[in-house]
Amino acid sequence: MRSTSERLFHAITFEIFGILLVVPLGALAFGLHLTTVGLLSITLASIATLWNYAYNIVFDRALLRWRGDLRKTPALRVLHAVLFEAGLLMVSLPLIALSLGVGLIEALLMEAGLALFYLVYAFVFNWGWDKAFPPVAMGHEA
Repeated sequence: MRSTSERLFHAITFEIFGILLVVPLGALAFGLHLTTVGLLSITLASIATLWNYAYNIVFDRALLRWRGDLRKTPALRVLHAVLFEAGLLMVSLPLIALSLGVGLIEALLMEAGLALFYLVYAFVFNWGWDKAFPPVAMGHEA
């Protein structure tokens, strides 16, 4: 298991490197100024981080009340992920559209590109992280 400080360092490092990669790639892919993509990326990363924290508290409390247990079945994990992304999209789509002066469909396509980038990035980053900083087993893994 990883300590709280290790998890915090991991999360901050993940976001910093993600922004450092997504800003130039986003500017290039969408023909936007680096500053525009940078500010939007920092804003979206901050919103996603806060939403993640709040959403997980609410979801866990609801799960505890509903089932009396915090363990998630595969179906509950799918529901958890879908509801998380849906909630984040409700905030990010209008923000992207307003910030960049595009319609909601174009903002949705941009968001899809961002999601695809972060899917690959998260896989590669976390694999590299675990190779560089192997977790220490303490009876079970997180």
